[in-house]
Amino acid sequence: MSITNAEELAGMQKISDAVAITLKEMRAYVKPGMSAKQLDDFGGSILNDLGAKSAPRLTYDFPGWTCISVNNEIAHGIPSEQKIFKEGDLVNIDVSAELDGFWSDNGGSFVLGEDIYQYQKLVTASKNILKKAIGQIKGGVKISEIGRLIETEAKKSGYTVIKNLTGHGVGRSLHEEPHEIANFQDRYNFERFRKNTTVAVETFISTKSTIANTEKDGWTLVGNRGGFVAQHEHTIMVTDGIPLILTNQNEIWN
Repeated sequence: MSITNAEELAGMQKISDAVAITLKEMRAYVKPGMSAKQLDDFGGSILNDLGAKSAPRLTYDFPGWTCISVNNEIAHGIPSEQKIFKEGDLVNIDVSAELDGFWSDNGGSFVLGEDIYQYQKLVTASKNILKKAIGQIKGGVKISEIGRLIETEAKKSGYTVIKNLTGHGVGRSLHEEPHEIANFQDRYNFERFRKNTTVAVETFISTKSTIANTEKDGWTLVGNRGGFVAQHEHTIMVTDGIPLILTNQNEIWN
């Protein structure tokens, strides 16, 4: 979406605050022994209180208000009653929603409780790589160069990236131009970031896999080579300098 006036920016900020607050509150609420359905219902109630509508439900008829993925699940995890959180789990929550015709998206992986299985290093790498990538985005920068940066930084940390999941434009719909902000240097992508546009930038940093495959449930994504993936995502507005991070209230970098 291209922001053309203060009213549009205010609309994007309002929905971005809603998804960011929901993500932050869900992260604080989840405890071992809780089901993903309980956590999702909590998130859905926050979105409802803020006047926002779940984007996955609106767009894809997804069976949940939010996407909740655990351990070897990369993304689009279904928040079921059978999915029970345990101490040390690698948890990812992705919250996207619509409000007054504006859409925003954010997400983050974290270790639940004590880091029993040593996932924190992966989580920290994903956070740091997203921060570095966003810091390099401004009008005129090649989208493929940000992908190159993400993959290079992942390799430096001993990881790879998932190549068939990408960031994307967002604003008047959940997915819009640019349609692919990849985690690697796509040499066939000649697009550049444009000033005053809103995009969702996200990392998919992996211990083993490079491709996400869909499970039999038709939603949940897992790696082609196993292992684990950490994802972090902000919706930003591109500027001539440092981007405006619209979902800053999620505090995923804290």
